[in-house]
Amino acid sequence: MTGSPIPRALAAEDIVILNLPLWVWQVALCVVGVVALVLLARTIWEPTTRSLRWWALGNVVVNSGIAVTGATVRVTSSGLGCSEWPKCTPDSFVPVGVEHAALNAAIEFGNRTLTFLVLAVGVIVFVATLRLRPRRRDLTVMATVIPIGVLGQAVVGGITVWSDLHPASVGGHFLLSVLVVILTMAYYVRCREPEGVLRPTVRPWLRRAASALVPLGLVLIVAGIVVTGTGPHGGDAAAPRWGFDLEAVTRVHSGLAWITTALAVAVLVGAILTRAPRPVRVQAWLLLASVLGQAALGYVQYLLGLPEWLVVLHVLGSTLVWTAILRLYFGTAERVAVTTPEAAAGAEAAASR
Repeated sequence: MTGSPIPRALAAEDIVILNLPLWVWQVALCVVGVVALVLLARTIWEPTTRSLRWWALGNVVVNSGIAVTGATVRVTSSGLGCSEWPKCTPDSFVPVGVEHAALNAAIEFGNRTLTFLVLAVGVIVFVATLRLRPRRRDLTVMATVIPIGVLGQAVVGGITVWSDLHPASVGGHFLLSVLVVILTMAYYVRCREPEGVLRPTVRPWLRRAASALVPLGLVLIVAGIVVTGTGPHGGDAAAPRWGFDLEAVTRVHSGLAWITTALAVAVLVGAILTRAPRPVRVQAWLLLASVLGQAALGYVQYLLGLPEWLVVLHVLGSTLVWTAILRLYFGTAERVAVTTPEAAAGAEAAASR
């Protein structure tokens, strides 16, 4: 007696749209996106302050967004949808003849192609910064480092594949995105300001409290990475996991989240009571809203057993909280142009208090 044949997993090249494999459409979409950016960037050859601000904001968005698509790769067990790097398979840069299911290959390959869009935005900002007149050294340094960080992301992604999705490399991949976002946000804020001396816009203690949120937020993200590396969503069924107690590391992460929430409340109350500038108060409200939303989402996903779609939303929430922390921090001081040595000395004295 012979049993029925085991159905073969649908290969990536078997997903066909209008007689073309799905991966062809993914490559074409990426190419169209890059070309569109280049066409839009024609004005960057003679950049204005307005155009540079928009590109800087785009830099923040795409570098934050790539972390969310990376989370989608992980929770759908698509981390080894392309089993090699920089190629997708030992014989091809595109997902042809992959061992994993078609959907997994499509998700991982799609995330890889998005890296080119992120890099394109970074290069555009770099070119625009070089063309800016008068040229600014502070912006040039940041605009140079950001594309290098994106390339570093690609390298870390390769290490992640080579390590069979070890949680340390997966976490490092996400953490590098977080660090690059610091630069993109700093660039976005600085390109809106003149060269000059840093001057606080709030009371000194409020500035210090907002500053404390930055390392605290970073520690919170690292704790979340440890929880992720211990939990069930490793990017592949065979991916190694850390041997920590999941409930214990989750409690540590939750405790840090509550500390962050308490400090966010303190900053908001302080901003209101001291009548801080309206942008600072708005940013403080946005931070508190994002932290509370993220906390609620974290508890819901824990109670429901970490469903995949909630994990992706939680990663999205972490990027929103992180950008809100950075925007609040940068909002508590501003750079002002100085025309006399006395004014420069006064601004520096105010910044040091």
